[in-house]
Amino acid sequence: MIEILNRTELDRAKVTGALVADILQSVRSRSTVGTNLLDIDRWAQAMILEAGAQSCYVDYAPSFGRGPFGHYICTSVNDAVLHGLPHDYALADGDLLTLDIAVIKGGVAADSAISFIIGDSAPPESVAMISTTERALAAGIAVAGPGARIGDISHAIGSVLGEAGYPINTQFGGHGIGSTMHQDPHIANTGRPGRGFVLRPGLMLALEPWIMADTAELITDPDGWTLRSATGCRTAHSEHTIAITESGAEILTLPASAR
Repeated sequence: MIEILNRTELDRAKVTGALVADILQSVRSRSTVGTNLLDIDRWAQAMILEAGAQSCYVDYAPSFGRGPFGHYICTSVNDAVLHGLPHDYALADGDLLTLDIAVIKGGVAADSAISFIIGDSAPPESVAMISTTERALAAGIAVAGPGARIGDISHAIGSVLGEAGYPINTQFGGHGIGSTMHQDPHIANTGRPGRGFVLRPGLMLALEPWIMADTAELITDPDGWTLRSATGCRTAHSEHTIAITESGAEILTLPASAR
């Protein structure tokens, strides 16, 4: 299903997007050496419920997971890149943490992810990976406007990732979003321009470039959810929810400092 939202729904989406961004920034600021992933999940739960919103994750049970997910935020550490199931783990100095969260408020969902380094040790290769996903995300957003095609976004994202030398996995990528978290169209993180669904005002998309340092192969943890690099290499992931407007793309999940 591909939804085209009306003006009222898009206004609600802005509220949801701001909430998602605020939760991510709050959790990021509180995540330090020694922070337990289960505490992060509890913080996210409290903020979602306090805002009168609903988690997209707690009851989420897709075919690729061992559902329901049962938690409020994805916490992926180091070689984990997607769907990291919160568990009893205390963050260490230099860990690369990815937080990914989606909520629904006012009947409209928003989805976003950030990667960052814990503590004072910041391995240059990890910093470079995070920067690459952020640049790829910006490139995808830059070409997303009315009349463009999904393939244009995929090509823009993949060009940045490929030029930086990272393998690209196309099993998981961006997606449509609206009254539910995951909708068509699928947005692979590489592709050919001029192909796919034509973007039009009112369409919402979640774009999410993610990479693994030296492989495109994923393995699944025994928890049935957490996806890791097959080689144990580090990973990074960046995501924004955007709305297609008459003039381009509006980012709905910007942190407060950038709104």
